[in-house]
Amino acid sequence: MDTNKTPYELLGGEEVLRRIVKRFYQIMDTMPEVKGVREMHPGNLQGSEDKLFMFLSGWLGGPSLFIEKYGHPRMRARHMPFKIGKSERDQWMLCMVQAFEDENVQEPLRSELLHSLLRLADHMRNQEEP
Repeated sequence: MDTNKTPYELLGGEEVLRRIVKRFYQIMDTMPEVKGVREMHPGNLQGSEDKLFMFLSGWLGGPSLFIEKYGHPRMRARHMPFKIGKSERDQWMLCMVQAFEDENVQEPLRSELLHSLLRLADHMRNQEEP
């Protein structure tokens, strides 16, 4: 893997990231197994799609679109109004894994990004679990 490129560049830049995010929300909107995480979102997913794209753009080393528009992401604080446990984390990741698969993200980038996204999703958890 080219270590001189950002993950954003290695992924394919804006075009590929937009496709992944769009597919992520299509999966969330249609897969019964992720109903819990879908119910946390508004009926129209366009705003959520736009925000996730902007966040991931900067997070992956591309343009810092989210910060430019909304300021510091404060992701955990922004997600506090929602009850997020292991189930919600896993549902969110199921959508992301499937989106990566559908967009044919190749190894080793695929595993590295999904591992980092799992850490991010796990950080959003705010519910104690037995």
